Amino acid sequence: MLLKFITSKKFYLPIIYIIVGIIVYFVIANMIDKFSKFNLKKDNKVLDKRKDTIISLIKNVIKYIIGIITIIMILNVYGVNTTSIIASLGAVTVIIGLAFQDIIKDFLAGIFIVFDNAYAVGDWVTINGFKGEVISLGLKTTKIRSYTGEVKILSNSSFNEVVNYNMCHSKIIINIPVSYSINIDKLEDVLNLVREEIVQEKDVYNMELLGVDEFGDSSILYSVVVECVPMTQITIKRKVLKLIKKIFDEKKIVIPFNQLDVHIEK
Repeated sequence: MLLKFITSKKFYLPIIYIIVGIIVYFVIANMIDKFSKFNLKKDNKVLDKRKDTIISLIKNVIKYIIGIITIIMILNVYGVNTTSIIASLGAVTVIIGLAFQDIIKDFLAGIFIVFDNAYAVGDWVTINGFKGEVISLGLKTTKIRSYTGEVKILSNSSFNEVVNYNMCHSKIIINIPVSYSINIDKLEDVLNLVREEIVQEKDVYNMELLGVDEFGDSSILYSVVVECVPMTQITIKRKVLKLIKKIFDEKKIVIPFNQLDVHIEK
């Protein structure tokens, strides 16, 4: 009797279904882990933590789906009419989907934002014409704070295009007026001194001498470019100009200025 039960479908099929379900779950979970590592944004602990949360949530959803399918298949083996159960689950799913379709759209959009590395907390972005720093990235909404302090809350599904200023280094091109009498080699030696000091700033990556850019009415314009952290351009430009003025004064290099001659007739 026992041998007959052990060799029957009611005994070994449920075991097979459970084993297959476990294998399928681990295969899918492993694929998700590999995909997340491939799309991982380096040196961003906030984004990594949020991505881990989403991955855990997706794994749990998959686990429950596989579990429900396995249970239905096992019930079917024991002769339980699962058609009505599946129909009930389908009706409930449709009702929930209609009631929460906007939330579901925001949720899915939030997942794609994180996995696509569109932006992260701390990035400066422009979304729907609003420019500011991302202070919160949730699965439903994104909060952006402008430079003047206003905070805008956007549903993740309410926009398609994002301008992210943190994807690459920002560049500042500075035109420096110098006298026509200046020796260009001497000027470049002095600007290299400026470069050595300015690259020590924490928000500066590099400074490059571009060369003579224009012959003006009363001066030569020599151009340099400075690579810096996004949204620090104004501060860095002021520091560079201050340093140029300081070193030019030390090296006796004159910055020409326009002069106006006024003739008074008697």
